[in-house]
Amino acid sequence: MESQIRFMEELAKHDEFCGVGSINDKAFSARDRINRAPKSLGFVDLSPVILITKVGINFIEATNKEEVLLRQLLKFQLPSPYHKETEGFKGIFNVKPYLEIFRLIDSLEYLSFDELMIFGMQLTHYNRFNEIVTKIKDFRAQKTQTKLRYKDFKNEILHLEISKIYQLEIASGMIKTRETKEISKEKFITTKASNLRDYTDAAFRYLRATSMVEISQSNYSISIAQDKKAEVKFFLKTISKKPNFIKDEAKYKAYLFNENKPKLYYDDKERLLKRLTEIPQFTKEISNSSIKELKEILTTAINSRKEQALKRQIESLKTYKDYDNVMEMFKDIQQNRLYDAPLILEWNVWRTLTMLNGGEIKANLKFDDNGIPMSNASGNMPDIACDYGEFGVIVEVTMQSGHRQYEMESESVSRHLAHFKKSINKEAYCFFIAPKINESCIAHFYALHKINIQYYGGKSVIIPLELNVLIDMLEKSYKIRKLTPKEMREIFLYSEQQAQISTDEKQWYDSVKNKILNGTF
Repeated sequence: MESQIRFMEELAKHDEFCGVGSINDKAFSARDRINRAPKSLGFVDLSPVILITKVGINFIEATNKEEVLLRQLLKFQLPSPYHKETEGFKGIFNVKPYLEIFRLIDSLEYLSFDELMIFGMQLTHYNRFNEIVTKIKDFRAQKTQTKLRYKDFKNEILHLEISKIYQLEIASGMIKTRETKEISKEKFITTKASNLRDYTDAAFRYLRATSMVEISQSNYSISIAQDKKAEVKFFLKTISKKPNFIKDEAKYKAYLFNENKPKLYYDDKERLLKRLTEIPQFTKEISNSSIKELKEILTTAINSRKEQALKRQIESLKTYKDYDNVMEMFKDIQQNRLYDAPLILEWNVWRTLTMLNGGEIKANLKFDDNGIPMSNASGNMPDIACDYGEFGVIVEVTMQSGHRQYEMESESVSRHLAHFKKSINKEAYCFFIAPKINESCIAHFYALHKINIQYYGGKSVIIPLELNVLIDMLEKSYKIRKLTPKEMREIFLYSEQQAQISTDEKQWYDSVKNKILNGTF
């Protein structure tokens, strides 16, 4: 346990790690980082010694991590030598969950978050597939006919399904949940619903990370990406539904740790060559290349297409062609209409800053092949980095509110600014943007204006901005004129000046916010 605690403490210090782990049980946090996905997906082997497998090394080093992850998700199964059946659950689980979720999406054309949560998570045996499809189709039909608000209708069906799943536990009174003293059927169902939501959210994120699917933010749904349909059809047809080596751990490990299994669509050289002939710059002198080399060429081509898509997006933003879309997206974020609001907020702030003025604005998001964001910036870098020639600006974005905003964001923001200052070797500033700014963050950033901290590269000029203020800046930029880099810098210089003469953080914050809203730069 001591080594686990030390591992967690060291991990929390790492720039790429988000958070600090469990405050009350660091050993549990350490085990959680290895025992779950890394072990289940074959990236680490915990016995007889802890080591990173070939698959794990491949995942770390590969240029196409999506393919590595996809293979491992398609191998994940219940039961397995890692997930052994207990006496009360024998015969219930017999499934490769991600394979069957892909099959559901393919069969139904799309799958909403709620459909996966309520029904898809019940697909514990591959022979229940048709039953689950029927349930989802019935749910869709009922949704069009109900007079209830969708939220009430969904909760009613969710509670009904949970009651069916756990009818024996409920009937026998076995409804105690962990970490609470309350014992009631309602609390039991609420807890199970929360667990289902967490599992579904994780599944959505894993599926998205394979690049095989695309998400409709407004409909909370997932579908097979248009250019990935042949690949999905292939593995749905060729991979067995039945779990492998359930009682033979040695054979199961050999299968799980094999970086070439299962066979995927582009493991075939002829298919790769045919795909590459559609890309003009790669049609010559590639027939003698190995499959690995051809895949690298294809990855390069896809990345090039992604870069071109982002360039077109930037050009469109700079001419305000996407202004209405950006404003509508902010509205959706504020009214909580999106599946992944933190991701879309980060993307929309980048789009806003690109429209505002002539700096080079870089979002540290992970984009898909078509230039649509897939995931947020990793923990060791700012969300957005802006180069304005003589100075730089980083932008940190969060949906967090309350005191948790301060706990999760405050230190990392100042650390990212310090690293950014050092990397560009010129003056740098920061905007911290959230729908609502917590008072503790205002106090913290005010203090950093005044304190010379060597670890942070001197005084840190970080301006907290409520999202409405940024939206107001964008409206003025669209209706009146763009903000010049000189005027952008004047905002931060004014903030520095006000921090020195203000009597407290509230006076400083209000004066800077009013100056920006009045647009008097």
